[in-house]
Amino acid sequence: MSTSNFKNKCVTQVNCIYCDSLLCMRGMKAVLLADTEIELFSTDIPPNRTVDFVASYYSTESCKCKLRDIACLKWCFCLSGSFCTFSGNVVGYHVVAPCKPCLLSCNNGHFWMFNSEAVSTINRLDATGQNLLLWGDLPELEGSDDESLDSLSEEEYLR
Repeated sequence: MSTSNFKNKCVTQVNCIYCDSLLCMRGMKAVLLADTEIELFSTDIPPNRTVDFVASYYSTESCKCKLRDIACLKWCFCLSGSFCTFSGNVVGYHVVAPCKPCLLSCNNGHFWMFNSEAVSTINRLDATGQNLLLWGDLPELEGSDDESLDSLSEEEYLR
């Protein structure tokens, strides 16, 4: 399915509801393919610096996708002078291997999912600061395989 069907959806910033850590800047409101009554948020690039895998792989009864839960990482500066991480709460899951029926259904091509109950979101604004930023207006990712806050301008980050 072409992702062009989703170009008019708003881009959201996704934060952990438990600690308010920024999880991703490229979120999209979505519904679970197996149960369209369940709303969630998704992103198209791995939020490598903000989440980590927890627990083992699993599948659901409704499909054979291979899934793995992700938890928020809260960074701290320890007294020893080094950074350490603490695994936080489960905030979603990664579709490690999608099943064929899910791939063939209408989907946005995102494989990183955030549970609506575990995140708060803010709609992002475009460069003018006047209009909502839409997925169709996002620049193409140039070989990036993770979401980096370093690539954002200070102004865009603060929006």
